[in-house]
Amino acid sequence: MPSEPLTGAGDRERGSAVVDFVLVGVLVVTLLLGVLQVAVYVHVRNVAVASAQEGARYAANADVPAEAGAARAVEVLGRATSARTAAGLRCTSTEEVAGSGLRLVVVRCSGSVPSLLAALGELLPLSVTGRAVEEGP
Repeated sequence: MPSEPLTGAGDRERGSAVVDFVLVGVLVVTLLLGVLQVAVYVHVRNVAVASAQEGARYAANADVPAEAGAARAVEVLGRATSARTAAGLRCTSTEEVAGSGLRLVVVRCSGSVPSLLAALGELLPLSVTGRAVEEGP
């Protein structure tokens, strides 16, 4: 059975499936990358919070200077994520006195989370704090 050539209204629809696929494909890929970026941001934020808390707990030990907390936080963050992510955060460690009179070691880390798309650059800021009660002499 020979096939009949398309004529009339059928010619106008020819190739429209490819165009529809491209338009929907771009939308789906963009949505997927957005969801992945949110997941990466939340993960890195949780790891940074845990690293700041670990640095504060480490520096709160007896015979450990408070300034050692920042280095410990960066070290833990680098092991848990990557050296690039750890280099993107700057951590500081200080001693503070709480309202109740307790001496606290406070580790603050701030910077940005790497984006999946290089075009976004430094648009994903991050700032976390970890506190621990300092051990007495």
